[in-house]
Amino acid sequence: MPRRSILLFAAACVVIATALAIVTFVVVGRAPGMTSGAAGVAAGEATVTTTGEARIGGPFQLVDQNGRAVDQTLLDGKWSLVFFGFTYCPDYCPTTLAALDATQRAMDPDGGDMQVVFITVDPGRDTPAVLKTYLTSDGFPDGVVGLTGSAAQIQTVADAYGASYEKVGEGDAYTMNHSLRVYLMGPDGNYRGFVTHDLGPARSAVMIRQIMARG
Repeated sequence: MPRRSILLFAAACVVIATALAIVTFVVVGRAPGMTSGAAGVAAGEATVTTTGEARIGGPFQLVDQNGRAVDQTLLDGKWSLVFFGFTYCPDYCPTTLAALDATQRAMDPDGGDMQVVFITVDPGRDTPAVLKTYLTSDGFPDGVVGLTGSAAQIQTVADAYGASYEKVGEGDAYTMNHSLRVYLMGPDGNYRGFVTHDLGPARSAVMIRQIMARG
């Protein structure tokens, strides 16, 4: 290989290795200040990968599916799985809710102590009544808490969690693009990690149990 090609290849390897070292590192215990990451399971052990993002979670003021005003203290005292979606979502949202139901069942009896919180990114259509009907669908977890609010309130909570969304299209046929993370929050209301939508119920249950064991 010509000397110039070798040098270019070596330089590229250094750049890639440096980027990976800066962006990603694996936390096998609970580390203070680690606020964002991806969770996976390898050889039966779950790990949480963090990327040095700003703190995830924070104060919010919303309304649940029963019309009651709630805030971030909703998360106190329970393990919670929080994700952002909308009731008109044709695929990701219903399949994620079904997967979380299966995850809770795989975690029995621990799954019964974990709440699922669904925050809409489409407050214009997702009223408390609409959320209440949607979240009682067959195959969804029992006791899902649905949250909505004004457009400004939804933007505030989405920003706090680093969730992104956007309206696509006009008129009644519009849809919403949104991020796909399911955030795992501890009983103190603080972020512990996130579950990817393709992890699957069995591996999600393993990961969550291991994080719960660390407190």
